[in-house]
Amino acid sequence: MSNEIPVKQVDPTPNPSDKGNKDKSIDLYASRQKIYVKEVKGLFQKIRNVSLLALMGMYFLFAWLTLDGQPLIHFDLPAREFHLYGVTFYPKDFFLLSAMLIISAFGLFFITTLFGRVWCGYTCPQTVWTFIFMWIEEKVEGNRNKRIKLDKSPNSSEKIIKKTIKHTLWLLVALATGLTFVGYFYPIRELIVDLFTLHANGWAYFWVAFFTVATYLNAGWMREQVCLYMCPYARFQSVMFDANTRIVSYNPNRGEPRGSRKKGADPAELGLGDCIDCDQCVQVCPTGIDIRDGLQYECIGCALCIDACDEVMDKMGYPKGLISYTTENELEGKTSKLLRPRTFGYGAVLATMIGTVIFIIATRVPAQLDVLRDRGALFSFNGEGRVENSFTVKIQNMTEVPQSFELSVDGLEDIRIITPTSVTVASGEVLSLPTVVDVLPESIEVTNSTIRFQATSTTDSSLLLETESRFVGPRPR
Repeated sequence: MSNEIPVKQVDPTPNPSDKGNKDKSIDLYASRQKIYVKEVKGLFQKIRNVSLLALMGMYFLFAWLTLDGQPLIHFDLPAREFHLYGVTFYPKDFFLLSAMLIISAFGLFFITTLFGRVWCGYTCPQTVWTFIFMWIEEKVEGNRNKRIKLDKSPNSSEKIIKKTIKHTLWLLVALATGLTFVGYFYPIRELIVDLFTLHANGWAYFWVAFFTVATYLNAGWMREQVCLYMCPYARFQSVMFDANTRIVSYNPNRGEPRGSRKKGADPAELGLGDCIDCDQCVQVCPTGIDIRDGLQYECIGCALCIDACDEVMDKMGYPKGLISYTTENELEGKTSKLLRPRTFGYGAVLATMIGTVIFIIATRVPAQLDVLRDRGALFSFNGEGRVENSFTVKIQNMTEVPQSFELSVDGLEDIRIITPTSVTVASGEVLSLPTVVDVLPESIEVTNSTIRFQATSTTDSSLLLETESRFVGPRPR
């Protein structure tokens, strides 16, 4: 079955080269054409290099750093503990993770409303790893023209050697990526040793292999296809754009009509715009688009076309900025507004969420006291004639060191705990302690009284835990 459908030229001024309204065919499912990205230097490429080095440095380094003997970042799934920068979180803190994800989402919305897809162009992992792989390809196979020539040439020893070196380096980077990612869940110093001594469990081998293959395919082979067809952000980003969003744009009022000319030629005398139709902006684009065709969802905002165009304008003696970060209003000669209702809304929600999370973490008590009353019996009398109630006291220690606690209870006159009151709770442990509380019958004024349990740490004086429960006794006389 053919994937082509006939279409007709309906433009009231048909293109002469189309010979009237002759039927033409458009291939709806064209196979991917490999994009050969040309190396370019400039301001935005320097910014990207800095962000790339910073992000990659943090990713590969943080897995090795420790704080007080604990990995700086460690997601300990078997123990259900999450260690982040010296703070330990537990499953009950899951709402903080949800809040952080919401903050990330609104942060993305806020930045997109202001500056378009700068996240994609400078910090997205797909972009970062793709640029690393492209850099390796450039160093091994040569510049754009050499790579095109090499791919078109028949197999030879030189071609095989270069391709082998390139793919070997790609796989090494991908392997380092996979090892590091798993190292955030399985302490990387132990992981490396266990993997190469065959002592690691099967899941460790599986996930290292999975992320190695995923990195190799996504950054080495698929590249822009991930951004165009797999990433949902490319599809809904336009909802956050408006006429004041600053995005990478070509200025047709200045650039059109295009045409080649000699260096130093006055475009006005030639009846041309500043664009010399050199296609440099197309050759440096990692997604293979022509920015001069207007806003396209494929554009990731990397600004390589700006660097390339500015370099050409500088050589021609023309002002820079034919392609630039600008807004629709500025292109139409209007004034752009940085602050507007949409940005205020996103900014307010973002600031509120960040402030709330910071407050919760700053005031978070790294221990928890819960008391469960034994519902199997209301009360009983002991040998001293005192009324007893049974409880289960649970103390969770979320600090990095063991904590010793002294238990006490108040709320009724002469109330006491008759089981051991001194306990030690290991780091990350939830201690469950059966506890008996008794009181003189004369102190009971109602059958159901409120009492308060306290657990005071003798290790850290700042840890004072309190919770309420109920004490049940006989009907007072």
